[in-house]
Amino acid sequence: MDPLTATAASGLRARMESLEMLANNVANAGTGGYKSDREFYSLYLAPEAESNPVMPLIERPWTDFSQGTLTNTGNPLDMALSGRGFFAVDGPSGPLYTRNGTFHLAPDGRLLTAEGYAVRALGTGNLVLQGAGPIEVDREGTVRQNGADVGRLEVADFSSNVGLLKLGNTYFRAADGAVRPEPAQAVTVEQGQVETSNASSAEAAVRLVSVMRQFEMLQKAVSLGAEMNQAAIRDVARVGS
Repeated sequence: MDPLTATAASGLRARMESLEMLANNVANAGTGGYKSDREFYSLYLAPEAESNPVMPLIERPWTDFSQGTLTNTGNPLDMALSGRGFFAVDGPSGPLYTRNGTFHLAPDGRLLTAEGYAVRALGTGNLVLQGAGPIEVDREGTVRQNGADVGRLEVADFSSNVGLLKLGNTYFRAADGAVRPEPAQAVTVEQGQVETSNASSAEAAVRLVSVMRQFEMLQKAVSLGAEMNQAAIRDVARVGS
């Protein structure tokens, strides 16, 4: 494959990956606590290449952890975080972290996420409520029911979010044992509110148009490369005849 076609084909592949990320962002524009994905481009130089075909590719997606808008719901089991941090929950294979505070109660009184993961209490395992008494949560995350302290929500933070891997649409886990959570400091818990997605449909639409235009230009480059190759073959055949 000639350098022009190879580079254009690599660009097409990168734009396809961009389209997939954009589509996922648009699909989750209404998902509470969702953090949008972005593309990080780099250049790839094939070590076996004799010439110098530098090819664009998406080295890795990165997640935009900026805070979404907090919206009032009036539901005492809905909670949002203002500032850095994540709610800690018990996932199927270990601790998970999320900004989606749309919680509900299990029949046994445990506070659960929408997916059924138990919300963790600081130092005491899971948070368990009793009966149907009124629930109050202060800005430090202390949960009270009928005036008595039940526990404190475990709100974790990380020195760097680079070590977090996204699971599903609203959960994260530590990439390895070296990435350890710490108690969140500059954060408050807001009861009766949820954090909306930070994925903007309008922004995604603009980026989608831009990526589609780039895609069309690269398609033309591939077609141009094919035409140039055909012309070269015809010229060689004409000289050899």
